[in-house]
Amino acid sequence: MLNSYFETIKNTLNLNADAFALLYLACGVLFILGLKGLSHPRSARRGNLLAMLGMGLAILTTLMHPSVTDYTWIVAGIVAGAIVGVPIALKIKMTSMPQLVAILNSFGGLAAALIGIGMHFALAGDTAGDRTEIFMGAWIGLLTFSGSIIAFSKLSGYMKSAAITFPMQHVFNLLVGFAMIATGVLYIQHGDVNMLYAFAAIAFVLGILIIIPIGGADMPVVVSLLNSYSGWAAVATGFTLENTLLIITGSVVGSSGAILTYVMCKAMNRSFFNVLLGGFGADDDAGAAAMATGGTVKQASADDAAFMMENANSVVVVPGYGMAVAQAQHALREVMDILDEKNIKTRFAIHPVAGRMPGHMNVLLAEADVPYENVAEMDNINADFSTTDVVLVVGANDVVNPDAKNVKSSPLYGMPILEAYKAKTVYVVKRSMNAGYAGVDNALFTMDNTSMIFGDAKEVAERLAAALKMN
Repeated sequence: MLNSYFETIKNTLNLNADAFALLYLACGVLFILGLKGLSHPRSARRGNLLAMLGMGLAILTTLMHPSVTDYTWIVAGIVAGAIVGVPIALKIKMTSMPQLVAILNSFGGLAAALIGIGMHFALAGDTAGDRTEIFMGAWIGLLTFSGSIIAFSKLSGYMKSAAITFPMQHVFNLLVGFAMIATGVLYIQHGDVNMLYAFAAIAFVLGILIIIPIGGADMPVVVSLLNSYSGWAAVATGFTLENTLLIITGSVVGSSGAILTYVMCKAMNRSFFNVLLGGFGADDDAGAAAMATGGTVKQASADDAAFMMENANSVVVVPGYGMAVAQAQHALREVMDILDEKNIKTRFAIHPVAGRMPGHMNVLLAEADVPYENVAEMDNINADFSTTDVVLVVGANDVVNPDAKNVKSSPLYGMPILEAYKAKTVYVVKRSMNAGYAGVDNALFTMDNTSMIFGDAKEVAERLAAALKMN
C-alpha cells in the first residue's frame, strides 16, 4: 500500500533528469543560504529555516527518484528517527548542546560507514573505483563514529576530560594510520572482504586513539573537526551512491566544519595540523602549571559588587559555561537593564570558544533578549578593558586566565583571552576555586584587583539585581 501510494505520486509528477538536477541545485542553494544566515545572531533563525526547507525538499526529491522502488524501510526509518529525535531535541538543555552535536556527528559517520560496507555486497563485479569510494566512506565514517563517541563521553562526564596519553603515542598513531591505509589499498586491489573488515576495524580504533589524548579545553575544536569529518564521509558516500545532492551537502558540511576548526584553532593558538593528527592540547607540564598559582583570595558579596557597579561608568560582563549551567542569562539581562537605566554602559564580552562550542554564549544571551549591540566579540572589546571600571566574570575560567599571556609553562600559553585582568575592578562569580576545563588554576582569581563571589551564578545575579534596585 505504501509503495503504491508513492508510485502514484511519482508517476503523476514524472520528473525527468533535468528536473532532479534543478531541484538538487535548489537544495544546495538553500543549504548555502542557511549557512550564510548562521553567520550572525540576527539572521540565524532565518538561516535555520532555509536549511530546514532545503533538507525537506531534498528528502522529498530523493523519494521521487526512479531508483527508489521500496519505501517501507525508508518510512520506517524516518518514523523511528522522529520518535527518538524529536523528544531529545525538545528536552535538550542548552548546556548539553555540545554533547548532542557530538553524538549526531557519530550517527552521520556510522551511516556513511554502513552504506559503504553495504555497497561492497551490493556492487557484485565492482571496480577498483567503486572500492576506492567504499574505502573512503567507510574509514572516514568509522573514524568519525568512534571519535565522536569519545568526545560525547568526555563532554557528558562519562570519561575524564583530561588528556589520556602514553609514551610514543604519536608514533603509534602514525603506525596504526599506515596499517589502515595498507589494508585499504589491499582491499581496493583485490576486493577481499577480509581486508574491508580489517581496515574498518583499524579506522574505528584510530578514531579512539586520535581523540583520547585531547584535553577538555580543546574539546570544542574536536566537535567542530568531527563535524567536518562527517561531511567528508557523506561526500564519499555520495560518490558511491551516485547522489549529487549528498556530494553537495557533504562538501558544504565538510568545508564549513574545516573552516570553523581553523578559525577556532587561531582563537586558541593551536596548530591546525596538530588538530588533524590528534593529540594537541596534551601537555605533560599541565599538572605543574596547574599548581603554580599562589596568592591570596579576596571574597566579596553581591552587595559589594552592586555598590561598585552603580558608581561605575562602564561595566563588562564575561559569561562562561557556569552561566549556562545556572541559567543565569535572564537575571544578568535584568542587571544590564537596571544599569542602563542608571546610564552605566554595560556590555557582554564573548570569547570565541566560551562554553563548550562556538556561539554557545551568543545563543544563551539571545534567548534572554540581550540586544546585539550590547554583545561584543573578543577582538572588539579587549582594547577597552584597561578603561573599564568593573568586570563581572560569570562562570568563565580559562578564557580569562592571564597565564595564557604571561606564563610560558602554562598549557594555555598562547591562547587569546579576554583581558579582563586589565580592568580597574574584577568580580568573579564562581561556585568554588576548582580549576577550569583545562585543569589549570587561574591567576586572575588572586590578583589585587579581583574579588571572588562564591555561589550559584543565577542566585548571585538575582541578588545583584535586587541590590541595584534598592540603591
